[in-house]
Amino acid sequence: MEGPSEHPQQSDSDPSWLLRVRSEGEVAFNELYEEVAPALFAWARCRIRAGRGVHLDPADLVQEVWCRAWRGLDDLDESIPLRPWLFRIAKNVLLESLRAHQRDNRSGGMGPSTRHMVLHNAPDFATTVSRRMLRDENLAAFDKALQGLPTSERDLIVLCGLEGLPLQEVAARLGLGVEAVTKRWQRLRGRLSAEPGPADFLM
Repeated sequence: MEGPSEHPQQSDSDPSWLLRVRSEGEVAFNELYEEVAPALFAWARCRIRAGRGVHLDPADLVQEVWCRAWRGLDDLDESIPLRPWLFRIAKNVLLESLRAHQRDNRSGGMGPSTRHMVLHNAPDFATTVSRRMLRDENLAAFDKALQGLPTSERDLIVLCGLEGLPLQEVAARLGLGVEAVTKRWQRLRGRLSAEPGPADFLM
């Protein structure tokens, strides 16, 4: 059974991705983004469900992350991996939505809305990808399976499988040893890989 460190490198973790995008333009970026989009969508569903008071459409998050990432490419360091960078953007989007919700509550507004985000510049590609995520049967099955897991396993899936964080960082966040996290994630990923779908977008 494959361990996390043995999983074949995906193009979204290839450090040369930014050079390719700067050479080939938006088409190359779209191809790379499409690889990460299912993980972003699954992550958003999981985080939104866990974060009480966060009212955000996962499809809108997928669009917004594309927009912010595309605008930020010029100032990006070439050594930064794509996937962790996109997830940092996604976390900022989620945090902004939560803060907007809190402002609404304090001001007696109508409540939270995904329209706290400015989506009017979302290109057709980002819109198409996000809508496809809504209809993806593998993503729906994965989401259903995720809800039936204990919190400790969901945390591993989010941190290791979706965000793709280093095992040392995951261990520190969960208050566990690196060896324990490695073994648990190895077993969990093996179980998930036996199902259709998750292996396509988990790290």
